[in-house]
Amino acid sequence: MRGSEHHSAKSGLGRYGAKISGESNASAWCTWITNKCLASIKHLNHLENLALVGCVGVGDNGLTYLKKSLQRLDVSKCRNVSCTGIISVASGSSDLRQLTLAYCIPISDALLKSFQNCDRLQTIKFDGCVISSTGLESVGKSCKSLRELSLSKCTGVTDEGLTALVLRCRELNKLDLTCCRDLTDVSLSAIATSCRYLSSLKMESCSLVTERSLTMLGEGCPFLKELDLTDCSTNNTGLKSLSKCSELVVLKLGFCPNISNEGIAHIGARCSYLQELDLYRSVGVGDVGLAAIANGCPKLKSINISYCIHVTDNGLISLTQLQKLHQLEIRGCSGISSAGLSAIALGCKRIVELDIKRCYGVDDVGILAVAKSCQNLRQMNVSYCPISDVGLLALASLRCLQNIKLVYLRNVTVNGFMSFLLACKNLKKLKLLQSLKFNLPRVLIEILKARGCNIRWMDKPFVV
Repeated sequence: MRGSEHHSAKSGLGRYGAKISGESNASAWCTWITNKCLASIKHLNHLENLALVGCVGVGDNGLTYLKKSLQRLDVSKCRNVSCTGIISVASGSSDLRQLTLAYCIPISDALLKSFQNCDRLQTIKFDGCVISSTGLESVGKSCKSLRELSLSKCTGVTDEGLTALVLRCRELNKLDLTCCRDLTDVSLSAIATSCRYLSSLKMESCSLVTERSLTMLGEGCPFLKELDLTDCSTNNTGLKSLSKCSELVVLKLGFCPNISNEGIAHIGARCSYLQELDLYRSVGVGDVGLAAIANGCPKLKSINISYCIHVTDNGLISLTQLQKLHQLEIRGCSGISSAGLSAIALGCKRIVELDIKRCYGVDDVGILAVAKSCQNLRQMNVSYCPISDVGLLALASLRCLQNIKLVYLRNVTVNGFMSFLLACKNLKKLKLLQSLKFNLPRVLIEILKARGCNIRWMDKPFVV
């Protein structure tokens, strides 16, 4: 960095520090922030929250300027911060309550033992880090007030370490175990036994966990509100047990090929508070399962049934009774036609996000129904659909539309794209094929940019 630039960076943060003096928050997401820049905040005696995400110029020396008043620190992706720097923070900030070290440093046992100085620490996020079983046990011993722990995509997480932690941290409220692939039913047994008041559990790609774990969760964690079982070995028996968690609000069951209408019917019968359901590529689910959800979950706002190939127009017609539905993803549902989409348009007028990519049975008729009835629509994906200029231009009447993907619309002409893009004046994000970049008038592209529209040009072969 040149001297003048460095001076500008340093003085810039100094001005920012002076501006927020007496306030409690500071955020520095800039790569030019350095240790010397952090010196300018040492006079902020009431600073409580500091985010330094991606500040690669910050190292251990910079952290020495942090005050004892600090309650929340985020050094995610700060690759020059080491355990030594975090230990100094833990030793000097007895009021620390939230610490985020995601994708940052190898987590040493010495660092975790230093947490014994932070008896108020309630939230720790280690996403993407390497952590040992001994280290997790140290966290359990030191942080008995822990309420939220994220180990998403961590390496080294085992049944032994997690069990030792949850047996001591019985007040855990949120636990993220995404891609902790070595965990088994042993860990889930400990969680269900120790963490009765758990409200959020994320277990995506924990493929060694079986239906036995869901039975234990159903019995031991009745207050669960959010559960992510994406790409897990879940089946109908497990869902029956899980339905005892009647307060579920968010349930993710994507890539679960062993579940069917039978299991989903149990959820519909007992989980009436459900607001978000993800069934992405859970191909065993069809119209009967959707009917059970529609009848039993009147508060549902978001559902993803993409690539559920057994869903037909009848399934969509069932969903029309969901008056609060605002997000619908049905991409790749080959059994759906314009008739089903038209029914959704008439019955679910609050739709804000709609994904019909690769719905080859949807043509202009369905699109015209959406354009007429779904005036709140802000985001849409119609890529690969057999619509024409007529259907695309109809979408320009949606005044709230800000984000649309229009890849491989083979029945739409260049003039059709031009007319739509000129008429749709509130677009902020747009995805088009690279070939259109050379066919559309340059002045049109400049107009879109002047309106603040970010265009993403795609260059990939057509795949059926």
